[in-house]
Amino acid sequence: MVHDALFQLGMDSVELNPAQTEESDKTHAAEACADKDHFIEKDGVLCAGSHLIVDLFDAERLDDLPYIEKTLIDCVETAGATLLHIHLHPFEPNGGVSGVAVLAESHISIHSWPERAYAALDIFMCGDARPERCINVLQEAFRPGRIDVKELLRGKEA
Repeated sequence: MVHDALFQLGMDSVELNPAQTEESDKTHAAEACADKDHFIEKDGVLCAGSHLIVDLFDAERLDDLPYIEKTLIDCVETAGATLLHIHLHPFEPNGGVSGVAVLAESHISIHSWPERAYAALDIFMCGDARPERCINVLQEAFRPGRIDVKELLRGKEA
């Protein structure tokens, strides 16, 4: 299932983007940092960053606030991002959680409906961070029966 989600993004679990080498990543990052706006080049498109829209279906532990917090922190670390602040809010009586991890590179947000075994996440990152690496973390943490991932390249016209 992770493979399917990564496939939707044109990636697989071993080689995240076969068209892009580590050297070209460094070159593009260096060019983007030259003007300090942290724009990236992805698939030949200059943009503000990659925004992943992630839906988890038939997922587990969506009402476990400390576990969700740890999972978001794991996502941040795995993506190579910088955590500035995290705030999660539990809802009663269903145990749902809404919250955000504010990053130097943007954010990760989550909204969960444990009574439906569903969670909606947004993962938006710019600069050198690799938001696609969060997919495996989410898969391992929440064990969804299905995961759908869509990618938006933000700020293409800026």
